[in-house]
Amino acid sequence: MTDRVIWKITGKDRFTFLQGLVSNDLLRLEKAALGQWHAVWAALLTPQGKYLADFLILRPAEGEHLLIDIAAPVAAATLRRLMMYRLRADVQFAETDLGVARGLGPCPPDAVADPRHPALGWRRYAQIAMLSAPPEAVDWDEIRVTHGIPETGIELQPDETFILEAGFERLNGVDFRKGCYVGQEVTARMKHKTELRKGLVPVLLDHHPEPALPPGTPLLTADGKEAGTLFTTHGLRGLAHIRFDRAGEVYALGQKVRTLPPF
Repeated sequence: MTDRVIWKITGKDRFTFLQGLVSNDLLRLEKAALGQWHAVWAALLTPQGKYLADFLILRPAEGEHLLIDIAAPVAAATLRRLMMYRLRADVQFAETDLGVARGLGPCPPDAVADPRHPALGWRRYAQIAMLSAPPEAVDWDEIRVTHGIPETGIELQPDETFILEAGFERLNGVDFRKGCYVGQEVTARMKHKTELRKGLVPVLLDHHPEPALPPGTPLLTADGKEAGTLFTTHGLRGLAHIRFDRAGEVYALGQKVRTLPPF
């Protein structure tokens, strides 16, 4: 994967610092036994509960450090945000020369299972020159569309997305018992005091469009009301963020699109 940045995190406050910022519980990493890799998926939010970035936080099999695996387009802005919160915490971030490869099938001993969904297989971290592509060709967009897995910069939009609407609870990306973190109050209120009115759902296109419908295509009801946004498509299937009260039969650039039950 050439679109990822891997950071190394050191310092005695590395767990407590991140624990107070991200959506998932890092105690499972802190308490995890050495000897094998462990990972959690988490998001950094605004104080208003909106998504800024998502990443995998990893505890390697050896060493007193953590790694963060983050999409390159949001890496620099995320690091600036983390540094803003650092204050006097004993925590240091350094970019590494590590790369990441991923594959399906049994997880190799030197790899880690993707914590979001079993269909995403495993990820291996090593010097880029030591990584090789898995022998089988994998259509990762097909997997994401089939299992409703949002991608940074596509379904996950900084300052716009709410993580519960994007499926973070279903995909093991948020913990409701860990205590406070940035954006926690809004996220908890959406979980416990309201019913979600929007969300990421599978859709079925009426036919293969030419050219393909681009991510971000608006979805409209038959009478022209805004219904949501179409994102990743694969064949006749796709992922869309939909208003549930306007789900059913909607239109994307004139093409009929049928929304399916949520994942």
